[in-house]
Amino acid sequence: MNICIVKISSNCPNRWGTVKILIPFCNPIRPLPVPKSVSPAVYVSILLLSSVTNPVQAQIKKELASPTPLPKGSTLVIGFLGGWEHWNDNDRGVRQTVLKLRQIPGVYAESIENHKYEITPKLVERAFDTNRNRQLDEMERRNARVIIFGQSLGGQATVRLAKALRKRRIPVLLTVQVDSFGINDRTIPDNVRAAVNLYQHELLTLRGQSQIRAADPRKTKILANKQFHYPPFNGAAPPPKGWARRSFGGAHARMEGDPAVWADVETFIRQAINTY
Repeated sequence: MNICIVKISSNCPNRWGTVKILIPFCNPIRPLPVPKSVSPAVYVSILLLSSVTNPVQAQIKKELASPTPLPKGSTLVIGFLGGWEHWNDNDRGVRQTVLKLRQIPGVYAESIENHKYEITPKLVERAFDTNRNRQLDEMERRNARVIIFGQSLGGQATVRLAKALRKRRIPVLLTVQVDSFGINDRTIPDNVRAAVNLYQHELLTLRGQSQIRAADPRKTKILANKQFHYPPFNGAAPPPKGWARRSFGGAHARMEGDPAVWADVETFIRQAINTY
């Protein structure tokens, strides 16, 4: 049996703890911060359901389907998966939504592993570099049409990418966070036109960010901070796929597998594409 030791730590000793765990059948992964307010047992459960079912596999640029640059007037949608889920895992809500969005004319959608965030700022720049000179001029920035969404740690990556694009003076039409978990995922930067937050706050599970806010309400409209409910022993939402998710994932995993959540995500994205 392959065993790896995962160390969860941070440089902020006043807010973050350190946990060492053993996970079977997994590849070594980089350290991750865990808030002291989160039970280590709960956090370890999420690590188990992510690592046991989906070993880390590196996503590389050649796996992206969108041409660069995109045809003029196109919209680029980037969806970040949570945990250590593989970019093309068709059982995940982010991936399923990306595949549906690809059916819309003029829309190019990509599913990205949240721990491969670093490829996305350049992806956006190349997508709208219509004159292929490896830098965006003012006209190219104004014409950029970007939508970002993500689940769990992918929600944190969503806000992180929006902030990186702000530094590059690239606007974002919409961000959507689904049960977002991480640090610095509450405040939406002022280059984002509209933002949506969907979350749950059940007991004994990872809880998503409950309240996002606009850094500048004059420039960013918060469309929703919508709570979903998953009471114990209520089978209204289908059970998560995979024994680890069913056993350890709790409401966080149930929300990820809830078709009603992803129907909302798709609706908000389609509205943004048609409105902005």
